[in-house]
Amino acid sequence: MKLSMQKIQIFLAISLTFLSSIDVQAQPANTNGKLNQSLIFAAPPPPKDIGEPGKRAEAGSRGCGQDINKPLTSSQKRLTALVPVYSNSELVFGTTIAEYPSFLFYVPYSSDFASGEFVLEDEAQNQTTYKTSLTGTPGVVNLRLPSKTTSLEIGKQYRWYLNIYCQKDNQIIANVEGYVKREQLKPALKTQLEKATPRQQVNLYAANGIWYEALSVASELRRTNLQDTSWTALLQAVGLNDFATEPKVECCNLEN
Repeated sequence: MKLSMQKIQIFLAISLTFLSSIDVQAQPANTNGKLNQSLIFAAPPPPKDIGEPGKRAEAGSRGCGQDINKPLTSSQKRLTALVPVYSNSELVFGTTIAEYPSFLFYVPYSSDFASGEFVLEDEAQNQTTYKTSLTGTPGVVNLRLPSKTTSLEIGKQYRWYLNIYCQKDNQIIANVEGYVKREQLKPALKTQLEKATPRQQVNLYAANGIWYEALSVASELRRTNLQDTSWTALLQAVGLNDFATEPKVECCNLEN
């Protein structure tokens, strides 16, 4: 009996030592933040009072002078807004906390024959139109609302359009459109963001469904840290994998 008890005690001691070694070895894996594989974009509930769902990507690409009624080709990447889309309704919608948010697009057209027009429409259907050149394109462009214009109001929803014109005949050759709503930043999340690194901020914004700030911070991280994966992970989270490696081009200024 004594021998059996000794065997049991030895077995338990060995087991506890083994389990303890597993816990110690597992800790670094749980705290390793080098990979951004945990990034998930938690899209907020879509608004119920939206009519037309919008359009995240052009159906194809059209050259200047091509008949607008002819089918579009799909030989190259299309004009695409870097925003979420709700698959069940094709709704193009994202939220921001900024007075003057930045809107990012992939523009496949070169500046030698095309120009752009960005339109922002409020709930009363009052429109503000901004002209922009497309210097440096093709690539990902960042269109930031000028601070000299009226800021977005908290709790209000806006519709945006990006139209691309052929300089030769001023005909629209591509366009995308969607919605943005400015939300109030919650105090608890504000405190977290103030203590977070830029990489952590991307995750916090994404986890709380705040698209435009998540994308802006990820875009800046991509510029300053080539090893960071936040940009790629965020685009992959909303089905925009094809644009993760496209270059960000230095343009464009919005002008009334």
